[in-house]
Amino acid sequence: MTADQAHDQPMSAALTRSESRLLVPALLFIALVVAAVGSLGTPLITSVATTFHVSLDSAQWTLTIALLSGAVATPVLGRLGAGPHRRATILATLAIVVVGSALTVLPLPFAWLLVGRAAQGVGLGLTALMMGVARDHLPEQRSAPTIALISVVSIIGAGVGYPLAALLTEFGGPRAAYGLGLLVTAIAFVTAWRSMPAAPEGRSARVNVTGALLLAGGLLLVLFLAGERSLWSRHLAVAVTLAVAAVLLLCVWAVSELRTKTPLVDVRAVRHPAVAGANIAMFVGGSGMYLLLTLITRYAQTPHSAGYGFGLSTFVAGLVLIPFSVLGFVAGKLTQRVRERIDGPLLLAGSAAIVGGGFVLFATARSNLAELLAAMGVLGFGVGSFSAAMPGVILAVTPKSETSSAMSFNYVVRSVGYALGSAIGGLILAAGTDTGRLLPDDDAYTTAALVGVAAMAITTLTSLILARRRSPETSPITPPSG
Repeated sequence: MTADQAHDQPMSAALTRSESRLLVPALLFIALVVAAVGSLGTPLITSVATTFHVSLDSAQWTLTIALLSGAVATPVLGRLGAGPHRRATILATLAIVVVGSALTVLPLPFAWLLVGRAAQGVGLGLTALMMGVARDHLPEQRSAPTIALISVVSIIGAGVGYPLAALLTEFGGPRAAYGLGLLVTAIAFVTAWRSMPAAPEGRSARVNVTGALLLAGGLLLVLFLAGERSLWSRHLAVAVTLAVAAVLLLCVWAVSELRTKTPLVDVRAVRHPAVAGANIAMFVGGSGMYLLLTLITRYAQTPHSAGYGFGLSTFVAGLVLIPFSVLGFVAGKLTQRVRERIDGPLLLAGSAAIVGGGFVLFATARSNLAELLAAMGVLGFGVGSFSAAMPGVILAVTPKSETSSAMSFNYVVRSVGYALGSAIGGLILAAGTDTGRLLPDDDAYTTAALVGVAAMAITTLTSLILARRRSPETSPITPPSG
């Protein structure tokens, strides 16, 4: 080694450490932005219906279409993110989100607002790519906690965006709230442009177009059926036909993935006990977590004339989510310390049990706002811990090259679980609404909470089984060839 080389080496190492310090906040910021922007539709539905002179059902699609496009785009982006063009994929995706954000702000018809929201939803697929970047470019002692925090902020992003969007809507209408989305997504694009490193050499990731179309079709039908609850009551035959078509499409997709050398999602890896158990826990647990979130926010906004509820405005109801976000982030930080002493599946089980406690609290004590805030805080702590522990369970048996793809599938499972939780809550509350009344009985909320307790009990049991079967010698997944 020459003197010049010896001199350059520490300089290069220092530069790497400096870049690592900048990379972590960039990854967290981008994950937070895409999550918050994707959830912007929630507090704006009523205002959108008024501003654009459309029905509430039509305005609901400003949220639904973002979730749909995110679920469809996530596995595709995950596969592209596993290859050599990850940086370009991240920048192109954020560019789409920025353009979509601009469409939501411009004075265009309602149809263009939906197009913009669909483009914003594509950004939800970036979370898994942020995890892939962290695992490839950060030291191991920093990558694990960073990945956990990325997972957490992707959940609590809704709690951050909700009150801000609601406040801006009260003063300037929905376009003001969407304007905030445009601003932060533009900043996220510049952040990614300056901070995202290129993927390691030697990677390849060809997208199985047929598999992508089959999966997209199946997911669209599943999420559509979960969101359109009235279809099951008014047109049962159509709903059943679409459900059968969704199952067939997903079965054909699974067969296609098993036969191709370049799978969109490595189905064989999904069958690994650790991955399969984690995804089952994510599906059932996600449905329960989202169920409680929707129950609490809806209960808080129910007018006093119903005989219960607090009649909170959209903005004040958004503030109810602050305990969810704060305690979720705290739990995410604490989980990394506990993770050194307790195995991941046991953390999942404990977190699910905490969320179950939130359901019990909501079912038995919701007579004042303090009790509602307490239930939201317990939910946030459980969700934050669960989200922080989940990546470690999956990535413990996943090669670095498959990080984005493996976590993308987990987020698709989470999206479907969230949609199912929302649908279950809507169906239970609809069943508890007497003929001629607009609002459900108070007992319907208790029934929904008990269903949530059952869902979290199943999640806890699944995680405990996973912990019992898992051993330190569990063999890692072999990455797909090609």
